[in-house]
Amino acid sequence: MAEKNVYQVADWNGQSGERWVAHQVRLDAMMAVFGQAAIEAAAPATGERVLDVGCGAGASSLDLAARVGAGGHVLGVDISEPLIGRARALAPQDTPVLFQVADASSTELPEGAFDILFSRFGVMFFDDPTGAFAHMRRALKPGGRVAFVCWRGMIENDWVRLPIGAIKGIVPPTAPPDPEAPGPFSFGDRGRVARILTAAGFTDVAIAPFDASIPFGEGGTREAAIDDAVEMTLEVGPLSRALADQPDDIRARASAAVRAAFAGCPGERSVMIDGAAWIVTARNPAS
Repeated sequence: MAEKNVYQVADWNGQSGERWVAHQVRLDAMMAVFGQAAIEAAAPATGERVLDVGCGAGASSLDLAARVGAGGHVLGVDISEPLIGRARALAPQDTPVLFQVADASSTELPEGAFDILFSRFGVMFFDDPTGAFAHMRRALKPGGRVAFVCWRGMIENDWVRLPIGAIKGIVPPTAPPDPEAPGPFSFGDRGRVARILTAAGFTDVAIAPFDASIPFGEGGTREAAIDDAVEMTLEVGPLSRALADQPDDIRARASAAVRAAFAGCPGERSVMIDGAAWIVTARNPAS
């Protein structure tokens, strides 16, 4: 039986979307270095048109718009109304970017309209990733480029590894998720990503590891930064789901354990943690 996709439209238009908006500045700071690496891989040029999939609050779309300039255009799409609302609020006037609430895997897209298909951590949630990429490929010009960044394995990413490890023995264990079920780490297997893109009709698929030390949580003091990291962990991501139905005493114990885990990380006004991703590029065949 297929595992239920917990990353559904209703969730992103409810609590998850609202929480991401609340933590938008810190989450964008955490992901910025990965997004920039993916943009460099995409190499957008002046005047090009870019489709930004799962654009969230729009940080990557705005960075892309700065690269393509007034003669270019960026369409940022996301299923979350709260995040698209935030993106529209943050976009300066006269920026060549349009934000749209839409599911890129199925929404009608202009055929052959884009030079680049881009995503910063937005393509790991499709129920049918091969079908989604085949659909999005049709929106690319012949010879158009793909560039996206996605997380590698959970064990390589401290923003999940540390807190999940900390709550062992506190929160009752659950069955491990299907590694290919929609979610942040569903593209952790490099071979699977290559197979998806190839089956969707792309060529010249290249997948390179990218590692970075990233700020998770921030504050005027180290203690405040650790508190902020714990708060973000409890509100956004897999741990928030693991604790959703737990009683207050379990949540309090888990919070203390997570805090102890983050206290062992370096950083003064941010908790610095290790992040591991893939930078993926591919091309739409020229004919």
